[in-house]
Amino acid sequence: MDPTTLGLLAVAAALVLIFLRTPIAFALGGVGLAGLWLFFSLPPGGGFNPTGHIPALTKATQAYFTLFHAYDLSAVPLFVAMGHVCYRSGITRDIYDAARAWISWIPGGLAIASVMGCGGFAAISGSSLACAATMGRVAVPEMTRSGYSDRLAAAAVAAGGTLGALIPPSILFILYGVFAEQSVGKLFLAGIGPGLVSMAGYALVIAIWARLRPGDAPAARRPPGGRLEATLRTWPALLIFAIIIGGIYGGIFTPTEAAGVVMILSIAISLALRRIDLRGIREAMRETAYQTAALFLIGGGAAVFSSLVALTGLTRSLVEIVTLMDLPQAGVLAAVILVYLMLGMFLDPLGILLLTLPFSIPLVEQQGVDLIWFGVLVVKLLEMGLITPPVGMNVFVISSVTQPSVPAGRIFAGVAPFFAMDLLVVALLIVAPGLALWLT
Repeated sequence: MDPTTLGLLAVAAALVLIFLRTPIAFALGGVGLAGLWLFFSLPPGGGFNPTGHIPALTKATQAYFTLFHAYDLSAVPLFVAMGHVCYRSGITRDIYDAARAWISWIPGGLAIASVMGCGGFAAISGSSLACAATMGRVAVPEMTRSGYSDRLAAAAVAAGGTLGALIPPSILFILYGVFAEQSVGKLFLAGIGPGLVSMAGYALVIAIWARLRPGDAPAARRPPGGRLEATLRTWPALLIFAIIIGGIYGGIFTPTEAAGVVMILSIAISLALRRIDLRGIREAMRETAYQTAALFLIGGGAAVFSSLVALTGLTRSLVEIVTLMDLPQAGVLAAVILVYLMLGMFLDPLGILLLTLPFSIPLVEQQGVDLIWFGVLVVKLLEMGLITPPVGMNVFVISSVTQPSVPAGRIFAGVAPFFAMDLLVVALLIVAPGLALWLT
């Protein structure tokens, strides 16, 4: 069988399976293994090799082994564990409470505080869906009780939840760094600027919304307790974030070492403040084990699929086609952005990332694009998919956790201006790459 044809069939089969909601690990891993068997059993010269399954299984096993022993991936379970511990101990809730104490009294202030709380939660958990689920339970009911439109309340949290993919530590950045062979520490630092700009952009959208439709975002009463007291309670979250960024930026330790330090620190602080007990820690570790196992299975399946793509030479053929078309760098980037936005309408971010990296990385690298900057752009596009219909996972998560449930259709209508702001941030990233690269 012609290798390029086999590669195209494998990509089509993987897309179909993912569209049919087959788990990503099985879709990519199964197609990759079947493709490897066909590659070795039906060589281009013709004939049939009855022992083709042996090199196929060997190649698949090597792909899993290499990925599971990647040093940078050691940070994943540590950061996931830290996020679960901080959530159970209420450290993440303190960030929202502090923001609410300062700005809830202005029109739209509660929604802006929710976005800021999402940003703080993102800096602790690294998970957009966890951020949306948690803040959806906490912030949306608070806003609706204060007279906010449920459309604005849910949309603000849905958009704010996407910050979990961009503000470090980010699981997507770690996976991108491993597959693109880029520094995870530099990716973390590169995500800070665009993450803060995105947060400020969402706040601007809310301020404009409150001015145009004041009935949707009335001023709320200031919560009980002093502002200073509420701010001081955020010191654990601020300390954790400072250690992650300061330690990496100062060259004190690697992202993996930072993950280990802050994971132990989060447990120690939570125990010292008596916000968690041994049972809570055990539950957090169990949830970490489930989430980590799922992530590693998905990553292993993607590694097998990437091995198949590399063997078939499909990526090389794609690069040659683009070279013959003589597209400028801007044209290639525009095509890549369009593909990511279209895939974001139907697939989840992790699936898109692992499915497209074998093709997009060589393509943009051949155009001389900085891969750290490209990683930030890709993650920003992936987070936009979380609020893009018809699949927008953040929207459905918030619709499911709010009581009474806010219809997904109303939330999708509400996130439209936030999505427009995301497009402006993407344009700013392209025009001013230094927004992502100034810290690296």
